[in-house]
Amino acid sequence: MKVSYNKYTLNFKQASGTSRGVLREKETFFIEISDGLKYGIGECGLFRGLSFDDVPDFEDQLKKICMALEDGADVTSLYADYPAIRMGVEMALKSFDADEPFHLYDTPFSKGTQSISINGLVWMGSIDFMRQQVFDKIDEGYDCIKLKIGALDFNLECQLLEEIRAHYSSSLVTLRVDANGAFKPEEALDKLERLSKYELHSIEQPIAAGQFKFLKKLCAQTPIPIALDEELIGVLNAVDKAAMLDEIQPQYIILKPSLLGGFAAAEEWITLAKARNIGWWVTSALESNIGLNAIAQWTATLNTSMPQGLGTGGLFTNNIESPLVAEMGILQYNNKLSWDRKHIK
Repeated sequence: MKVSYNKYTLNFKQASGTSRGVLREKETFFIEISDGLKYGIGECGLFRGLSFDDVPDFEDQLKKICMALEDGADVTSLYADYPAIRMGVEMALKSFDADEPFHLYDTPFSKGTQSISINGLVWMGSIDFMRQQVFDKIDEGYDCIKLKIGALDFNLECQLLEEIRAHYSSSLVTLRVDANGAFKPEEALDKLERLSKYELHSIEQPIAAGQFKFLKKLCAQTPIPIALDEELIGVLNAVDKAAMLDEIQPQYIILKPSLLGGFAAAEEWITLAKARNIGWWVTSALESNIGLNAIAQWTATLNTSMPQGLGTGGLFTNNIESPLVAEMGILQYNNKLSWDRKHIK
C-alpha cells in the first residue's frame, strides 16, 4: 500500500471577510492511499490561525504519519494532537475501504435521492455588500441565513438585521449570526439584548474562546441561544469535553470535524450534547469539495432536519469539481455529475 500527501491552495472567488480578517486563499492537504487496485483520499483541512494543529511541524508530522500508514503501523499516538490530520486519515481510510472512493457512506444523500437543508452564508464587507448577499440568498430560495458580524459598526449591523426583519418575519426566514468571538465580555450581554429584538435563531461564539467564567454567565443570562464554535477547538478527550459542557451549559454546539479531529470525535460531542439537552449542527471549515463531500455524507447519517452549514463549496475559483450542488437552501449529490480528478488520482 502506498500512502502520500500533497498540498493544495484554494483561492477565494472574492476576498471573504470575518471578524478575524479577510481571507483570500486557504491551503489544504490531501492524503491519498493506493494499492494499485483500490484508491482512497482524505482531506486534512488545516485552518491557519484557528486549527489546534496550526503548528510549525504540521507538514513534517503529516509526512511521518503517511510513512507510518504505509508501513501498516498504528498512527493513533502520532495524530493525537493533530485534529486536521486525524480527520484526513479517518476520511482516507474510509474512502479506501469504500466500493467507490467518493461514496464514504451508503445513504439516500450519497445516492442522490435525498438532500440536506443548509443555511446561506453572508460574508462581511460593506453593509451594502452584506445586504445584497442577504437578499440574493433569500431570492435564491434560502430560508435560513447566517451572517458574520462583529467587524463593522454594531449599529449598522443592527440596522441591517432590522431591515431584513422588516421584509421577512422569523417564520419566513431564520437568521443566525456568528460573532467569531468579537464581543468584549463586559459588553456582550448588552449587545445580545439589542440583537434579541430581531428574533435570531442563535449567535455563535459571542466572546473569544477560553473565557469560561464570562461565557458560563452569558449562557445563563442570554436572551438569544448561544452556540459554541471556537470554544470546542483543542478539547480532545471525552472527560474534558463533558466538563466544558457541564461548566458552560451552552444552548448549542457547532461541529466542524476538521477542527475537532474527525467524525468519531464529532460523534463523541454529539453524544455528550444529547445527554445534556444541548442542540447541535454541523458546519464545514472551508474544506475543498473532497472534505465537504465526506462531511456532508457523514451528516446525512445523523438524521437531522436542522439547516447545516455546508454551503461553502462554491467559494473557490479552483475547487475540485464534484457532484455536490448547493442551491435553493439545500445541498444535493447529483450522480449525473462527476468528479474532476485532474488534481487528484
